[in-house]
Amino acid sequence: MPTDRADLLKGTLDLLILKALTFGPRHGYGLARWLEESSRDLLHIEEGSLYPALSRMEKRGWIRSEWGASETNRKAKYYQLTSQGRTQLNAQSLGWDRLVEAMSLVLGKDLA
Repeated sequence: MPTDRADLLKGTLDLLILKALTFGPRHGYGLARWLEESSRDLLHIEEGSLYPALSRMEKRGWIRSEWGASETNRKAKYYQLTSQGRTQLNAQSLGWDRLVEAMSLVLGKDLA
């Protein structure tokens, strides 16, 4: 069944979340919406993938969270990037750039 949305490669969700948090703290729903909007709705992040990733990243020290009020005045957990998370973002971004370059070479795509 064809779809207009892109499937996430294993391991890319962490990179996307880290990037989203460089712009400031966000709650889970806000993260998912930002990723969808930033990708022109090509990416759709399911709650079943997002919240386990956030929990895993928090345990690794890449992000931290605190409770606050959402735009609709509801209780929401806000996630924020840590210095360890910034380091991880840089490392994963470099790895992603190398993968894109390699894939482009193999597929005969010009990156310029």
